[in-house]
Amino acid sequence: MFGPKPFGTWSNLSGKNCGKQYQFLKTGIRYRVIEEFYDFDHHLHPVDEVWTFLGYSFLPYDDGLSWFVSVDGVQEWHIRMKCSGEEQGKIVNSLKNYLREDLFA
Repeated sequence: MFGPKPFGTWSNLSGKNCGKQYQFLKTGIRYRVIEEFYDFDHHLHPVDEVWTFLGYSFLPYDDGLSWFVSVDGVQEWHIRMKCSGEEQGKIVNSLKNYLREDLFA
């Protein structure tokens, strides 16, 4: 997870491979990690990590998926994933096993 950066650094990206909703993740909603996982950069996202989803981008030529999140509501962070392969592909394809909406926000 890279950051923090000023709000809008990544979340204001636009284009055909960018968006505000990825699967069930919606902009402005807080999510909690319910099963730990490692992102593409080998950063651990432990159980009970909480962040607000800001948007995503996808790079089809390398199956690169980026989630833009905020942990403090002021700055943003970048979580890189790879949609193929055993590591992040497994996570991305079963995202509901790893994240849920944070009902205690």
